[in-house]
Amino acid sequence: MRGWWQEIVGLVLPVACAGCGRPRTELCEECAAGAAAGPRRVRPAPEPAGLPVVHAAAPYENAVRAMLLAHKERGALGLAGVLGGALAAAVRAGAGYPGERGPLLLVPVPSTRRATAGRGHDPVRRIAAAAAAELRGGGTSARVLAVLRQRRAVADQAGLGARERQANLAGALVVADGGRRLLGGGRVVLVDDLLTTGASLAEAARAVREVAEVAEVGAGRAARASSDTSAGAGGADDAGEGAPDGLRAAVVAASPSAFEINRN
Repeated sequence: MRGWWQEIVGLVLPVACAGCGRPRTELCEECAAGAAAGPRRVRPAPEPAGLPVVHAAAPYENAVRAMLLAHKERGALGLAGVLGGALAAAVRAGAGYPGERGPLLLVPVPSTRRATAGRGHDPVRRIAAAAAAELRGGGTSARVLAVLRQRRAVADQAGLGARERQANLAGALVVADGGRRLLGGGRVVLVDDLLTTGASLAEAARAVREVAEVAEVGAGRAARASSDTSAGAGGADDAGEGAPDGLRAAVVAASPSAFEINRN
């Protein structure tokens, strides 16, 4: 019945695959499968300082590029499920390392208010929500924490080079006051739809690490204040266990060159 209904709708309201343009389907099976064909670690060149380990589901080209643009710029919200599934695959590839406990906390890189208003939605947050649902469906505890905020205006990134993007975004993000406590409740994975130069994820990582460092200093002071002189050194050592070295990031797609120079 579903197939017949799609045929009828296709005749009355012609549609085409968002990935390849095939008629009478919003997304063909080939394009849907290709969105998460093989998650891998990716690295942009040059790699910005502070960029966490990043995994991407697919190169930003062909059908994947078309789907991301359709979802982001043309309001094809029905693609969020497929793109979220691709993001979930990238999250699994990067966050499935041993020695970590707690749920996965997907922290989306925020869009500017102007961009969100112009599009009528926040594409990264929508994809992150779909990814969290996909992860939970597979038995992994996950939720979205939209705790990053822009504390100053930034220029449009289009047309800017790697260094220009880093300068444009430097110090632009901050963790909302209400989100600081929440970040300590699991494994943080920064998420975005696309990685090009890595400037956005590096800035997001800086903001999260800044909060983590403040929390560590506070924990170290509390431990020293409540312990004997002989136990003071132990409290200082334990404070380092929450260090942000385990911070990870995942994206739906990355520039093809970021896949090609992968040295992992």
